[in-house]
Amino acid sequence: MMDVYERMYRRWGPQHWWPGRTRLEVIVGAILTQNTAWRNVERAIAALHEAGALDLEVLRRMPSRRLAGLIRPAGYYNLKARRLKSFVEMVWKRYDGSLRKMFAEDTAELRRVLLGVNGIGEETADSILLYAGRRPVFVVDAYTRRVMARHGWVEQGADYRRVAERIVAEIPRDVQLYNEYHALLVRLGKEHCRRRPVCEGCPLEDLLPRGGGEET
Repeated sequence: MMDVYERMYRRWGPQHWWPGRTRLEVIVGAILTQNTAWRNVERAIAALHEAGALDLEVLRRMPSRRLAGLIRPAGYYNLKARRLKSFVEMVWKRYDGSLRKMFAEDTAELRRVLLGVNGIGEETADSILLYAGRRPVFVVDAYTRRVMARHGWVEQGADYRRVAERIVAEIPRDVQLYNEYHALLVRLGKEHCRRRPVCEGCPLEDLLPRGGGEET
């Protein structure tokens, strides 16, 4: 797994993830990026900035309809407005409206709490923990699953935990490494390991098993 990382890093260098000026902005981005492209999230976050809404108190008091209108570019805006509201209410009720108190929580417990928020699944929870909380928690997305299964490093259909455990078993437990590794896997997935793979020129091309380049 470190060989995989080093090949990608030599090819593309640092990816400078996760874009966000504050912890709250990173969290909002992690929730909004579900089922949409990041460029759409950037437009939604810009609208929140312009409205002065990237503040827990403002988000808590803002009517859901107004919030949904601001985040409209991110798609599924009514649903995502409810998810943002649910997250903010959790922080308010459990941590007195303080992200500092929230991130003082034990990692395993905080992950459990985040997964209890409506609309926050494993990938979003782990993105919040890694990128906003700087906890050594590896984020698995669809690109990661595809790369790992296509190269035979996990079985097809392996669940989230299985994929994450396969990677972290062989790499140092380091926040910056986890950050960069995930970002590079996304880059690999977008440029080469697509549904219809483009294996020529891929930094992992010679690691592909026979038949591994099939569309998945």
